[in-house]
Amino acid sequence: MKSDPPRLTVSIVVHQSPVELLCATINSLYIASLRALNEGHLVEVLLSVIDNSQSPNYSAHLRGALDDLELSGFFRLNYVEAEDNKGFGVGHNLALSDPDSDYHLILNPDVELAESALSVGLSALQFAPELVLLSPLVTGSAGEQEFLCKSYPSVFVLLLRAFAPAFICDRFRPLLDRYEMREVCKAGHQADILLASGCFMLTRTAALLEVGGFSDKYFLYFEDFDLSLRLRDAGRLVFHPSMQITHHGGYAARKGGRHVWLFIKSGFHFFNDHGWKWI
Repeated sequence: MKSDPPRLTVSIVVHQSPVELLCATINSLYIASLRALNEGHLVEVLLSVIDNSQSPNYSAHLRGALDDLELSGFFRLNYVEAEDNKGFGVGHNLALSDPDSDYHLILNPDVELAESALSVGLSALQFAPELVLLSPLVTGSAGEQEFLCKSYPSVFVLLLRAFAPAFICDRFRPLLDRYEMREVCKAGHQADILLASGCFMLTRTAALLEVGGFSDKYFLYFEDFDLSLRLRDAGRLVFHPSMQITHHGGYAARKGGRHVWLFIKSGFHFFNDHGWKWI
């Protein structure tokens, strides 16, 4: 275990993402990083923003907004314009080439970190080498708790969540609650988990590289579940409720037909790779 403060790399993949929300994400990351720096939990941060938009107008707007951010020298920002949009996971993999990175944060452009989030998470990783991934306590924009850690999904549960009306979901609430690990994540204690959400994954870089990062089979959706299962071979995945974020995102079924199709397609890849569970 290294005694020197670690280096943190961070990747954010954007695709026509709201630029103002992205800047809020980066500002919250910077504030959390500054606190972690002052408390001795890191020495340097390299943030890579990977632009998958394939839109010159959007990219120009994004670069201008990033240039206007006020960041200190310990916090470097690297803008990467992807030649082709090969998906969420492949985009994140573009930021995994830094040989000096100790920890890597996979982050969505619609997340705001609590000021203490990185101090809490990095401290836990530094003192528990068996940990390879930490997942935070998540609240939505209105302050409600979101349950992004998951148990192994079934086809039935995913169909309920994607397409069933509320009164049908209510009939199967115990099944849905078990999938969302609600009882575990409401308890407020650290807990081992099976699947973490890609909106915020604080990982040990060596473990991430050991499993090869994200699989290029998944263009969008389920790539985080696939990565979680492969990371379990390298160590423990833990829900850490003292590490907190706000998530301003939504769900696949609310994003239109193409997103629903991508969700279904990736679901087939996931079950084929890791085993089918129907109910």
